Amino acid sequence: MTFPHRHLLGIEQLSAPDLTRLLDLADTFLEISERPIKKVPTLRGRTVINLFMENSTRTRTSFEIAAKRLSADAVNISGSGSSTSKGETLLDTARNLEAMRPDIVVLRHSASGSPHFIAQRVGCAVVNAGDGAHEHPTQALLDCATIRKHKGRIDGLEVAICGDITHSRVARSNILALSRLGARVRVCGPGTMLPVGIEAMGATVVRRLDDALDGADVVMMLRIQKERQGAPLIPNTREYARTFGLGPRNVGLAKPDAIIMHPGPINRGVELDPAVADGSRSVILDQVTYGVAVRMAVLYLLGGGIEVSTSGGSAGSDAEKRS
Repeated sequence: MTFPHRHLLGIEQLSAPDLTRLLDLADTFLEISERPIKKVPTLRGRTVINLFMENSTRTRTSFEIAAKRLSADAVNISGSGSSTSKGETLLDTARNLEAMRPDIVVLRHSASGSPHFIAQRVGCAVVNAGDGAHEHPTQALLDCATIRKHKGRIDGLEVAICGDITHSRVARSNILALSRLGARVRVCGPGTMLPVGIEAMGATVVRRLDDALDGADVVMMLRIQKERQGAPLIPNTREYARTFGLGPRNVGLAKPDAIIMHPGPINRGVELDPAVADGSRSVILDQVTYGVAVRMAVLYLLGGGIEVSTSGGSAGSDAEKRS
């Protein structure tokens, strides 16, 4: 079945069947990451450029690993290492890279809408790896994959997303994805960190953390994104931790089998107590593991990969053409 999208710019463009197909494919690629030789030839001959104009550890590394495990050639470019530091525009950078004939450009940028802007002006596929405070679609996909692994489903779950909702592209993408797959999403944070109209995206606003945690199947904590704020929105982090931090005292308000998530990086002792971050309910490292598998699925579909076998080798040839 042909994937109906040329680019992955956000969750908003994806239907529930699209999301399910990506999650199912990620489960297949997860097995490849467990093999002694973690490589399949599905994107051999393709080139993936990771253009990261913002700092990143998990997303950038997992996209590079994903490309290499699919046998694609991966090229990494950072903002400080590109000609944008000399005054070159993002568009000129993208057009120059396109002239080298890549198949996929993975873009992270501080400006909301930048991947959409580039996708309209280049011929290769574009993947949004996070654009400002707008969206982070592959993070939402890996979060959904992790939830489905641990809970067996997404439909009908109660999911609490807590923290700096206003500045979180992760929150936006997760609200869209989880709601589309049938979950009920609550968002909670200080009033200064709750955007007006967030309910229109399908979330319920809860003012007190204890109320947000009550009966939740999944708790996703978010850090305060100071790099996207102007004036301080809270008095101090100590008060924030006391009012909106998740720790041993209040984690028990969630369901006994609730899982704890965080997209990283964690500010330990602020939004998440170390005892909870490293506790038995935490699936944070599973999120990182699924990050590679999900990004393999995205690159595979946008790069036109050949089919792979889960038994250890390639189950197709270039003659089978693009999926």
